[in-house]
Amino acid sequence: GQKFTLAMAAAAATNMRPTSNFLNAMLTDMYQITMCYAHWRGGRHTENSVFDYFFRKNPFQGEYTVFAGLSEVLAFLNTYHFTEEHIAFLRLQLVHAEDEFFEYLRSLNCSQVKVLAFQEGSIVFPREPLIRIEGPIGICQLLETTILSIINFASLVATNAARMRVAAGEDKALLEFGLRRAQGPDGAMSASRYTYVGGFDGTSNVLAGEDK
Repeated sequence: GQKFTLAMAAAAATNMRPTSNFLNAMLTDMYQITMCYAHWRGGRHTENSVFDYFFRKNPFQGEYTVFAGLSEVLAFLNTYHFTEEHIAFLRLQLVHAEDEFFEYLRSLNCSQVKVLAFQEGSIVFPREPLIRIEGPIGICQLLETTILSIINFASLVATNAARMRVAAGEDKALLEFGLRRAQGPDGAMSASRYTYVGGFDGTSNVLAGEDK
């Protein structure tokens, strides 16, 4: 069987940080904020919850998926917080919310969140949990959209790369040249990283090559 392990402690121990400045507490859907508010308003925001992240079908009509994006998820959780600028913007959007709710948001971090996950690069299959998030429902609700955004794209790219590696064989060198066609700079850097996870040997992307 594959290893489904406690992952959050490793992020805190190594002081992991996201590779993109876009990966912060505001990268979520507004309805996640309003659902968090509903939990808070009802006094349920500290209740324990469990969120399982899974997919329904393998991509490319294939037989497997390569799980990727865990390191970015852990870095995101390790640095999670709302800045004063974030709070000021949300006050303009949630005009009827009480001041105490924004104080609650200001205090949030992931210190009470537990992460269980497959190791990055594992072969995974539909309808099995890739990541399990446990903790107070207020904070776990806010993490849902961002985690899906990270692992969906990362696993798609890594799986496509792995399929190319299988087709090419182990004796061929595979290089990724997608920078000029990628969905912006962040898409380019992510694609370079996750093709490597999927089995590529290198990239034309100089910045990705330099990145540690």
